[in-house]
This record gives sequence, C-alpha cells and structure tokens, in this order.
Amino acid sequence: MRFVVIKVNPFCDICQGLFSLPSVFWHINHDNSSMTTDHLAQLRQQLTTLENEMLSGVANRSSLLKLIHPDQHPAAHNMIHYLTLRRQDIRLLQDQLHILGLSSLASSESHIRSQLQSILQRLGQQYSPEQLEVCTYDYSLSQLEQKSKKLFGEKKEDIAPYIMVTFDASFADNYALIKTLLQNGMNVARINCAHDDEATWSRMIHHLKKACRSTRLTCKVYMDLAGPKVRIQLMRKGAGKGKVKVKEGELIWLSEDATAFTDEDIVINPNEPGIVQVLRKGDRVYIDDGIIKGVVESITSRGVGMRILRISSEKKQIKKDKGINFPDSAISIPSLTEFDKACLPFICNHADMVGYSFVRSAADLQELQVTLKSITPLPPHIIIKIETPEAVKNLPSLLLCGMQQKVFGVMIARGDLAVEIGFERMGEIQEEILWICEAAHVPVIWATQVLETLNKSGIATRSEITDASHASMAECVMINKGDHTIEVIETLRNIFQRTGGHHIKKRFTFRPLSIAEKFMRDGVPEVESFPLPYKEQ
Repeated sequence: MRFVVIKVNPFCDICQGLFSLPSVFWHINHDNSSMTTDHLAQLRQQLTTLENEMLSGVANRSSLLKLIHPDQHPAAHNMIHYLTLRRQDIRLLQDQLHILGLSSLASSESHIRSQLQSILQRLGQQYSPEQLEVCTYDYSLSQLEQKSKKLFGEKKEDIAPYIMVTFDASFADNYALIKTLLQNGMNVARINCAHDDEATWSRMIHHLKKACRSTRLTCKVYMDLAGPKVRIQLMRKGAGKGKVKVKEGELIWLSEDATAFTDEDIVINPNEPGIVQVLRKGDRVYIDDGIIKGVVESITSRGVGMRILRISSEKKQIKKDKGINFPDSAISIPSLTEFDKACLPFICNHADMVGYSFVRSAADLQELQVTLKSITPLPPHIIIKIETPEAVKNLPSLLLCGMQQKVFGVMIARGDLAVEIGFERMGEIQEEILWICEAAHVPVIWATQVLETLNKSGIATRSEITDASHASMAECVMINKGDHTIEVIETLRNIFQRTGGHHIKKRFTFRPLSIAEKFMRDGVPEVESFPLPYKEQ
C-alpha cells in the first residue's frame, strides 16, 4: 500500500476562512490489503498531526476563550477542535480508518478530540492522564442533556425532543385549549412579540400557569422579539382593503413616498427606512416567504420598479404585513429595535427564554446581553435565531459569544432562512448548523412548517412526515398555530418514539429490527413457497 500526499479544499461552508491549516491526508491504494508496521506508523503520525492542529486552534484563541463562562470551556474547546477537523477534507482518511475497523470520526461532533485519541490509542499511542481530553462521549451527552433541561424543563419521554407550541391571540381567552395542549405533551409555550400586546400576553401566561398548577405539569415560556419589521405596507392601490391582486410579469413599485404615484399604481413600502435606497438593478425580492418572486428592474426618482417573475399560489395577491426579503441587497438594519427594547422588561418578568430575531453577528448578540443585564441580574436564557446568511457565516463566533452565559440555545428559523439562502441550500445548511451546535453542546430548536399541512387540513403529506422524523435530531421542535395542533403533537410524539430508538442526534444506533427478528426466527423459506411466476430451467 502506498500513500500520496494531496492538497484539498475546505469542506464546510460555515468554517470557510476560520482556519488556515495545511491538508495532509493521503490517497489510499486498495490493491494491497496488508498493512505494515511502517504504514501504521504513518497513519498514527497523520492523526497526531491533526490532534496537534486541534490544540493549536485552541491556543491561538486563548484570549477569546477567557471571555466565556468557565462551565463552557470544554464545549468551546470541542467546537474549535471540530472546526479544525471540518476545515479539511478527510474522506480518504475516513475510508482508511473504516477499512481497519476503527472509528471513522463520523458522528463524533460532541467529543471529537476524545474520539481521535481513542483511535490513536488503538494504534499504540500512549497518553498520560493529564493529556486525555475531558470532553468524552459520556461528558458531552450529559452536558447537552443538562443544558436542555435548563432551557426547556422536564419532560416525560427521555428520547423524544421537547415540543414548543406557538400561541396566538385566541389563546388569551381559551384556558381549556391551553390545558389540553399541556396534557398532550406541550413543553414550551411560544409567544411572538411581533403580534398582540402586553395585556394579551399576560392573559396567555396567566392561563398557562393556571393549567400547570391544575395538571402539575411544567411548561416553559419562550418569547420571540419582533426584530426589524420588514413588512409590506400598501400605499396606493389596495391600501384600503389591505390587499391587492397582482399577476406574473407585472411591474410594481417599492417606495417610501407615494406622492408621485397614482391610485392605479401598486406601491409597496417595506416599512423600514433606508431599504429602498440600497436596492440595485437585478436584486431579487421575495414576498410572503418566497411565494412571490420579483427582481429589481429599474431605479427611478419615484422609487424602485420590481418585475414579478413568479407567483406560487392560487391567490395571486399581495397582502399588507406580509414579510419581504432582499437576499442580494446590502441592508443594514439594527437587529435589536426600539420596540424590542420596550418589550424586554415584560419578557424579563414573565419569560424563561427570549428569542433574538434576525441576529447577524456577535456584536448584535453582545448588545442584547448587555441590555438584558441592565434590566435584571437574572435575565431569561437567550435563544439565537439563525435566519439570515450573516448568522450562518458567523455561527461559530455567535456560539462563542453565547458561551459567555452558562446556558443558551439556537433556533433554526427555517422560514426566513430558506428565503434568504435559497430553498435548494436549506437541507445542507440546517445539517451544518446541527453539527456545529452539537460540537458546541448547544441545544437546538427545529422551527417552521413542521407538519404544517396536517395542522391546517388534518392530514399530513408524505414529505412532512420525513421532515418531522429528521427534526428528532434537534432538542426541541416548534410547531405553529393551526386547527389541528393536538393531532400534530400526537403525530410528532408517535414519530419520535419510533425513530428515537434508531439514533441519538446523528449517531445511528442498532435497536432490534422486527424484520431481522422475524427472518432469523422463521428461517429461510423454501423456494417453492415464494409465488414466483416461473422457475428457471
């Protein structure tokens, strides 16, 4: 067997630019199945080099690590170890480890250096007790479990993720519904501060606390900050009704001032100053979670002309207060708005968690941390909502900033995120977020459109069931409001109970398979017992 050193490219989008490390892995010639002592020594040397690079990655960030909470140090080190690994393409190395019957380092996000050391020990490497990594598989599993309980409370099923239910205004006067949701498995109640007011939120929370006392069940309160309200306001045609009919190929306008337009013009105000001015020709525009797609066609003194390219709905209309996204535009809007700041005293008094909407950078997160501390010495736990391309790119620095607290969480807010990064990339990015958060021992909330068709119509699509099964890799799953919320919770619990025994996070486990049990018990049937259409002569 011979080894050829090759150069490779970065493997993980999120990690691009974070580390600049040499790639030192080799091509394997599978023609010779034997492995000599020299070859094993070479393999051990390559793995040792990788471990040293992990240690250097931590050492190079020693000043940054001094800022985090002491309890978070093992998690921070492990995340840096993992990003060091994922900065390189190790697929050929994984093949060789697999051939030798060793761990291929897959599914080891939470304890990556410990796993690497275990492989090296099998290859003869000796470690003193002080050299062994403290972040082992058992340690990381217990840490993630403890942090999840801190955020989301206790729950009946240890395997299944927690379930978060979104409240709306109707819940404020429906104690019976809240109690029923609680009895059927709701662990967290979500209140969106973008809607309603403090009086309505107070009634929701009052009924929830009353139901908890009555049932002796626990339920945490999670409140979402509204964030910058990039929402549609109709200024001319349709303004009175709050909606306007549109068609594909039509030219509509984006403007903050409608005085230069007539009542027959469709004019949209994004409701945040400065957006229209930064738009450029060719920029894409998405309305209502991507249902309507347009492109900026012209820039005039009156406003920006947008051509509608696609309408993916039978109702071809634009409604006020729907979201609008500009994925190609360099928009600079503060993540923490004045309205958010006005909501924080109420949130600090009533909520266990606060969701930070449209966060983009560690500086944004620091602003919220400082603001919360100015209100109370014991603020609610922060949930970082990943819903912008900037948040995806800055995820490692956001996590390190979050580690200044003992406990925090991440929400994969797939609605706005999918529109911003492109629907075709959603599967890839949500996986990467899950991997890196597991490496950082950070609990994750899987959000947006989970069993949404079931919630609205009473029957789920096939793809929704698959998506819900995938959600079991997160610590908590958020469902939106709907007429069939109880059925959604029951379906989720059923799915989680069935899939939970097959994997923990992304590690597949081997519980007994009924198919295998039947086959091994019954033996191999005779050929004549199969209903074959013919026998080969």
